[in-house]
Amino acid sequence: MPVDPLRLRQTDMFHQATDDDLRLLVQNGIERSVEEGEFFFLQGDPARHVYILTSGRAKLMQTNRAGQQVNLRTINEWQTFGALGSVRENATYPASAQALEQSSALAIKSETLHDMMETRPYLSFELMKLMTTYLQEMQERYRELATEKVERRIARAVLRLTGQMGTKTKDGKIELAFTRQDLAEMSGTTLYTVSRVLSEWEKHDLVETGRERVLIRNPHGLVQIAEELE
Repeated sequence: MPVDPLRLRQTDMFHQATDDDLRLLVQNGIERSVEEGEFFFLQGDPARHVYILTSGRAKLMQTNRAGQQVNLRTINEWQTFGALGSVRENATYPASAQALEQSSALAIKSETLHDMMETRPYLSFELMKLMTTYLQEMQERYRELATEKVERRIARAVLRLTGQMGTKTKDGKIELAFTRQDLAEMSGTTLYTVSRVLSEWEKHDLVETGRERVLIRNPHGLVQIAEELE
C-alpha cells in the first residue's frame, strides 16, 4: 500500500512540512520492505537515500575491522535515519541499518532532500536538531563507557530503550523486545555479564526476563541503579 504523504508529518523532521512538500517527498521516494535480520543499508555504502521507517523496528549498528558490533540506536516507526547524504556530498553511511522485525521504510533520494533544504529553512533546522540529538547520545555513552561501572551502564541502556521502544502493559509494567546481545553491544560489555546482571535484577524483582524480551517490574529501581541513588 502506498505511503499516505500526510502521515510523514508524524516524523519530527517533517512535522512543519506543507501538504505539497509531503507529496513531493513521497513522489521522490521508493518503498522498501525487508525481513527480520536483513538490512536497509550497510556501513560504508554510498548514502544515496534518507529513510523514514513506516512500519516495524530497526537498529543502527557499527562494526569494526575485527567484526565487533556496537548497537547505536533503535529506530521506531516514523523516525528518520540515514540522512547524512543530504548534507554531505559523496557521503557513506557510518552505520548499518538492520531490521529487528519485518519492516518497511520510505527511501527518499538524498539529493531531493538536499535541494528542498535550500529553499525550506525548517528542514535544515529539524535535521540539525536530529543530528544534535544523536551527537549528545554518543557523547553520553562514551562518558559512561569511560567512567561508569558495568551494572550502571546496563541500567542506563535499558532506560534508553524504554524511552525509545517501551510498551506499557495493562498492569503498569513496561515491556521491551530486544536480545541480550543487543544490550551487551549498547552497554559495551559481554553477553555473559548482561545475563548475570539481568538474573540478579530478576532475583530482586526489578525485571522479568524471557526470550528476546524484558518486562520492567520496577522502573524506579532501575533509575536508582542508573543514577547511583540510595
